[in-house]
Amino acid sequence: MSSHANDPRQPAAARPYVAPQIAPQDLPIDYSGFVAVIFGVAGVMFRYKLSSWLALIFCAQSVANMRNVENDLKQVMMAMMFSLMGLITNYFGPPRPTKQS
Repeated sequence: MSSHANDPRQPAAARPYVAPQIAPQDLPIDYSGFVAVIFGVAGVMFRYKLSSWLALIFCAQSVANMRNVENDLKQVMMAMMFSLMGLITNYFGPPRPTKQS
């Protein structure tokens, strides 16, 4: 109990933290969403399974770190559709053509 008597802090002066308001155009760029779109397009265009899986992972990261729902949701949904299209075409689509020698 003696530690409370020697405590120099003033609980009456404590105020809760209020985050500053930032305009949507001033928010930092969502790099994980951009990378998800790039990997998703590469997965669909070049039929790379790894690229489609990485796009899905970066999509999940972008959803977890979403700050502005109006702007980020469009990009995340586009990346999610590309990654799912890539996974579906890679696993359920026709097989890749092989080299004939």
